[in-house]
Amino acid sequence: MTFEAVIERDVSVAPAELGVRRARFWTLRRIATPIVIVLVLLALFLWIQTLEIDSIMARTLNADYILLRTREHLELTFIASALVAVLAIPAGIVASRTTSRLLRGTILTIANIGQATPAIGFIILLAIIWQIGFQTALIALVAYSFLPVLRNTMVGLSQIDPSVTESARGMGMTPGQVLRRIELPLAVPVILAGLRTSLVFCVGVATVATFIDAGGLGDMIVNGLKLQRFPVLITGAVLVSCIALLIDWLASIAEDLLRPKGV
Repeated sequence: MTFEAVIERDVSVAPAELGVRRARFWTLRRIATPIVIVLVLLALFLWIQTLEIDSIMARTLNADYILLRTREHLELTFIASALVAVLAIPAGIVASRTTSRLLRGTILTIANIGQATPAIGFIILLAIIWQIGFQTALIALVAYSFLPVLRNTMVGLSQIDPSVTESARGMGMTPGQVLRRIELPLAVPVILAGLRTSLVFCVGVATVATFIDAGGLGDMIVNGLKLQRFPVLITGAVLVSCIALLIDWLASIAEDLLRPKGV
């Protein structure tokens, strides 16, 4: 039974007690993910300590190498997500405002192509056409993560009650003021959900950046497969999973904090 169902069923409970239950629910929600991540990383560390590390694994299973690859992975993820936010939100506003079906269709088609193309094929194709390295991986990540933010921006703006915007215009607001002060704040929860999805996409897709020499934790995964060193493979996979969980958790906290009151 969901938390909301429990609240609806237990109508006889005093409001103060309901407030305590809600507080406990949100507290548990906020601490559960980091606790799980810490326990998983601790278990991974203890397991590695029990292994006999040969010279090949020692080149990868060391703090300097892991920290370097983790930093590269995070740089790819956050820079790509920031670019997606800067580009996709304005594009979503334009697509939701325009009366031109051709312009709206063009924006959606370009965004769909980026995500419909397999990530590894798209990133290698870019590398063949252009060059290998960090910038090419960044472009591929932006293209692959663009659609969720674009669609959520369009959906968030389209779901606003027209009477709200009409009232704002009736008070003398310009279209730009209505957008900044009324529509975007009301669409924030939906837009943030798209950014949250985009961040998680970026974490996963950034692993294939290793194929064009852009670094990241994909190096550990590929090295583990090529060299038949499964502890290296498992370590890389677990680290990527933990980063994805951590970023999703941080995004959920930001989503709660930035949500307008009463929405």
